[in-house]
Amino acid sequence: MIGFVIAVLSGILMSVQGVFNTQVTKASSIWAANVFVQCTALLVCLAVWGVSDRTSLFAVWKVEPKYMLLGGVMGAAITWTVIKSMDALGPARAVLFIVVAQIAAAYLVELFGLFGVEKQPWEWRKAIGLAVAAAGIVVFKW
Repeated sequence: MIGFVIAVLSGILMSVQGVFNTQVTKASSIWAANVFVQCTALLVCLAVWGVSDRTSLFAVWKVEPKYMLLGGVMGAAITWTVIKSMDALGPARAVLFIVVAQIAAAYLVELFGLFGVEKQPWEWRKAIGLAVAAAGIVVFKW
């Protein structure tokens, strides 16, 4: 149950953050907003780490394969793409496309066992669920 609650909270935060970031971009620029978002995220993470964790920050360099360290690069790209899509499509449509793309990408990662994730067998119900989610875009659009 806690995983469900955290996932719902994540979705809410991502949607609201996208709206906030889009507004910050209108007052500055997309890259200034992205720098602000990433720097404030760094400060919050450092504060929480300092209070609760305290494991070595350099332990992340032990990860293999090294391309797994590209999460921060992806974070900057995510911030940019969310801002641009919300500006072009509006918050609700952008989030709908983003979520369907996330579902599709996550299913492909599981299906092919990419990036060290345990490979899962093909399941029609998951494919149908993805198709229903994609159909939701059409229903939502009209």
